Amino acid sequence: MDKAKDKSKASDLSLQIEPEPGTFAPGRWSNADLDPIPPEQRTWRTINYVFYWTNDAMSPGNLRLGSSLYSLGLSWKLTLVAIVLGHGLMAIGLTLNGIVGSRFHIPYTIQSRAPFGFFFSFVVIFVRMVVASFWYGINTATGAECIRAILIAIWPSFANIPNHLPKSANITTQTMCAYILYFLFVLPFHYIHPRKLRWFFAIKAAICIPAVIGMLIWACTSTGGGLNNVVFERGNTVTGSKLGWVFMHGLNAMLGNYGTMAVNINDYTRYAKNPRTTYIQLIIIPCAFLMMGFFGLVIVGSAEKLYGVLQWDVLSIMDNWNGSSKARAGAVFAGGAMAIAQMGTNLGANCVSAANDLNAMFPKYINIRRGQYIIAFLGAWALTPWNILASASSLVTFMGGYAIFLAPISGVLVADFWLVHRKSYHVPDMYDPHGRYRYNRWGTNWRAAVSWSMGWIPLLPGLVHSVGGSGIAVSSGAQNLYDLGYLYGILTSAALYTILSTAFPPKSTMYHESGSEVE
Repeated sequence: MDKAKDKSKASDLSLQIEPEPGTFAPGRWSNADLDPIPPEQRTWRTINYVFYWTNDAMSPGNLRLGSSLYSLGLSWKLTLVAIVLGHGLMAIGLTLNGIVGSRFHIPYTIQSRAPFGFFFSFVVIFVRMVVASFWYGINTATGAECIRAILIAIWPSFANIPNHLPKSANITTQTMCAYILYFLFVLPFHYIHPRKLRWFFAIKAAICIPAVIGMLIWACTSTGGGLNNVVFERGNTVTGSKLGWVFMHGLNAMLGNYGTMAVNINDYTRYAKNPRTTYIQLIIIPCAFLMMGFFGLVIVGSAEKLYGVLQWDVLSIMDNWNGSSKARAGAVFAGGAMAIAQMGTNLGANCVSAANDLNAMFPKYINIRRGQYIIAFLGAWALTPWNILASASSLVTFMGGYAIFLAPISGVLVADFWLVHRKSYHVPDMYDPHGRYRYNRWGTNWRAAVSWSMGWIPLLPGLVHSVGGSGIAVSSGAQNLYDLGYLYGILTSAALYTILSTAFPPKSTMYHESGSEVE
């Protein structure tokens, strides 16, 4: 009996993380990856954030942003307006929230304890982890499309592999083979620690920028300029009030495109040398995504003129590049660059974020590296992302849908830092389950819990209708409110949280002394 207990204890210890010297909060609630970043590791400069967002925008998923909105009935002009407006608004909220990381050098998982309470923060951490895991899977599926294009270009017979999967699976045998290859290719890169990813982003830029420019040059030279095609000739296919709500639906999807990063941007701004280095995001985010949306429309429109079919997925266009060895070489280069681009987006925006969440929930057993591998298998296999990517409408539905749970989190985070706690946090108490941010015996700030809930509960009928289709009847008002989902969620939660905190101030959590920043 005692031997069995000793064996179980030894097995438990073997799974624990070996504590590193200097851990900020020793014990079960933290490990070195959750600590405030020490000065010598604050190495991200302005150029690193330019590289990060340029690289994040430069991916197959973002190349299809324009065409996915276009397929809803918007003209190319309104499509670009939705893209730049959505990402511009996102950049503002993201930068306001990111000041917490660049000033206190803590991740989102620790930041969330100040407004939500030490223990309720795990609820919103879990929500963000689930969303990031879904996005990891979606980007893995998109990366597999890149590998498939490469394989067809090198071995054209690969396109003739018979499909043994049912149509309802939403994935073919050949695509599944490419999916497995891409997944195995990416796995070793999860070992890279986030603070060292800035070098990867620089290398990625050197590879991917020429590839995107090459695709744009192909589109322009093949069709006499790239703008003389059906995409740029067609106007809006919807009119009146319906046009307005379609536009808002698209805008909501653009806001949701980086809803996860708006919540967890501090996972990266914590590495900033000083807060000012992160302000560049206000400019680079809308510009980079506008550029990619426009490039995607040019490529899709040119392909329609050449091949006679409007393919909203830019990657599927590469399947047509098989007429000569030169064309196949172009497909290999473009597909390889897009595969690397997709991997960078997945690492930066999804895997590290979700791994940080697991790290916060189980700091005794999971650090960032372990967390990344867990998320890789969960997101890529357990969540079947190929079903989400089955059509343009399902992608936009997903992007807009999950954002309703994240937007209120962002609203509470921003309001708490700027309006309630007036830019002052006591960092040591964020790591103490009995500190000032416990709020009560349940470790919950009821003001934040209520505000977050009111930011998404009224949107549920619209979400159910959006996912279930016309078979589920809801009022037009509920549908229209859902089309304003992200804006409603972030503004309602921020306003309500500020009102409740003013009417019922959490005085025990206030800290306005000097030295609140981590040096």
